[in-house]
Amino acid sequence: MTDITVRRVDYGYFVRPAEETGTGAPRVEPALGYLIDHPGGMILVDTGMGHDPGVDAHYRPRRVPLQAALTAAGTRTNEISYVVNCHLHFDHCGGNAELPGVPVFAQRAELAVARSSEQYLPGLVDHPGAVLQELDGDAEICPGVLIVPTPGHTPGHQSVVVTTGDGTVIVAGQSHDHATAFTSDVLGRRAGVGLPPAWLDRLLALDPRQVLFAHDNAIWTP
Repeated sequence: MTDITVRRVDYGYFVRPAEETGTGAPRVEPALGYLIDHPGGMILVDTGMGHDPGVDAHYRPRRVPLQAALTAAGTRTNEISYVVNCHLHFDHCGGNAELPGVPVFAQRAELAVARSSEQYLPGLVDHPGAVLQELDGDAEICPGVLIVPTPGHTPGHQSVVVTTGDGTVIVAGQSHDHATAFTSDVLGRRAGVGLPPAWLDRLLALDPRQVLFAHDNAIWTP
């Protein structure tokens, strides 16, 4: 569809500690969301980093508040019609509560673990004014905007496939920590090396022109 566009939203950055990077050294990562400008309404994929003393001590986030981030991206909170969280960790749903009454799409498996696991902050999910749309698998939420489950990082992780006039763009969230890891899985699939996620063939079959990530400014291209 020629009138659908995707643009980045900058929510700041955080420091992933050495014990989580696999390299023995800490790594600074951006926190990114994406706006899908659609004739049926503006769709926001991820809403930034939530506040919690334990989280702040562990990840040392430097936040760009939701309204400021949206303003920089050329829109406002009252223009958001739908929210999609790739998953419900603090750095992806932190601004949901600032959008009361806006439908939020999440997989049922993700909601279940978000309400029961210590790795989540349930108050960021079931906040006053939350309108949660539970999904069990694929869902086309607007023409040309398809949610596809991509579990791995979390049980209910999901990606958003957007059909634009310039080709298919996939907002893959934290399906991979960065574009290099996605590239490695794509090449591993081709070479028969490693264990790429089961859903990778599905995404590649959609012939993406670009794949975008939540914690990497780099963009994967075929």
